Amino acid sequence: MLFRRHMPHDPAAARLEVADLEVRLESTPVLEEVRFRVEAGERLAVVGPNGAGKSTLFRAIAGILPPARGRISVGGSQPGLHVCIAYLAQRSDVNWQFPLTVEDAVLMGRIRRIGLFHATGRHDRAIAARCLETVGLAPLARRRISDLSGGQQQRMFIARALAQEAEIMLMDEPFNGLDAPAQEAIFAILDRLRSQGVAILVALHDLNLAAARFDRVLLLNRRQIACDAPADALSTRHLEAAYGDRLRLIASPAGPRALVDTCCQGGGSCPNS
Repeated sequence: MLFRRHMPHDPAAARLEVADLEVRLESTPVLEEVRFRVEAGERLAVVGPNGAGKSTLFRAIAGILPPARGRISVGGSQPGLHVCIAYLAQRSDVNWQFPLTVEDAVLMGRIRRIGLFHATGRHDRAIAARCLETVGLAPLARRRISDLSGGQQQRMFIARALAQEAEIMLMDEPFNGLDAPAQEAIFAILDRLRSQGVAILVALHDLNLAAARFDRVLLLNRRQIACDAPADALSTRHLEAAYGDRLRLIASPAGPRALVDTCCQGGGSCPNS
């Protein structure tokens, strides 16, 4: 991957805009007809069944996968040239036995800023220290990443994105395997980032969490089903279109409620999720 300087943004443009996106793996379409905008400070949940294309979408936005057609615009220009995008992959995709300290991992965010062939200096270490302080990991700076809990690992990823000075964060299944207190600690950080204008896209399976904690929900199943306020995006009609026979409706005093049968709730990785 090439490491580039910050690309200029058009102040009149959306923080992120996706228009008629199609992504193919070899010759097979894995994502089609996706279109949405995300503004500064907005929090968007990306939900859908396993294999719906959530991770594929994030890789395309990050510039890792090229679109077969359509357009992705970051602050008015194409992706792949921006250091303002931080892609936080699933924890299962990381080699946690690699001999890195927490501080080393966070400093990797500075490399996106200063360039691959420039050594980090005192200024970069000071920024990394502030980022670790922000996420509550300053006392663990010298600890090996393999010794962190799941919640601490996610906070370390966020600190690395902060060190990168990211304006868009793509978080792939960050809550898998985390208990309620660990989730709340992450949301407290995300709330602070909202006030700083950071746009946050989170892929997740928990529809209740998507409905309760996000401004809008993007519902996918290889193509876009809905992108709207949670109550509208997660309507019974849209959920039926996305989940098919994995959807179960049960009666309640407030009307039908939807239950979705999904795997990978315990932290496993799902191909093309």
